[in-house]
Amino acid sequence: MTDASDALVHDPKGGLPRLLEIMRRLRDPQTGCPWDIEQDFASIAPYTIEEAYEVADAIERQDWRELEGELGDLLLQTVYHAQMGPKQGISTLPAWQTRFRTRW
Repeated sequence: MTDASDALVHDPKGGLPRLLEIMRRLRDPQTGCPWDIEQDFASIAPYTIEEAYEVADAIERQDWRELEGELGDLLLQTVYHAQMGPKQGISTLPAWQTRFRTRW
C-alpha cells in the first residue's frame, strides 16, 4: 500500500475514490477480510436488497437524516458489485458510468 492510498482511506472527504479503495482492500486476496473475499453476486444480493428496502423505509418515514446513511449503505453495495465484476468477467464501475451517460 502506498502512502497516498493510506491517506485516501483515512480522508473522510475522499468521496468515491476512498470508497473504491476501501472495498479494494477488503477484497484483496492477500490481505483482505476473509468474509468480504468469499462473497459473490449471489451471496451479497440479499444485503443489497435489504439496503434498498431500508432506503425505501427511510423515505416512507420521511427520516431524511436516516436516508442519508441508508443511501451511503446502498452505494457501498454498488461498489461491492463493481469490485466483484472483473472476477466474474463483468464490467466495472467506469463501464457502468459510461453506459449511464449514453442512456441519457
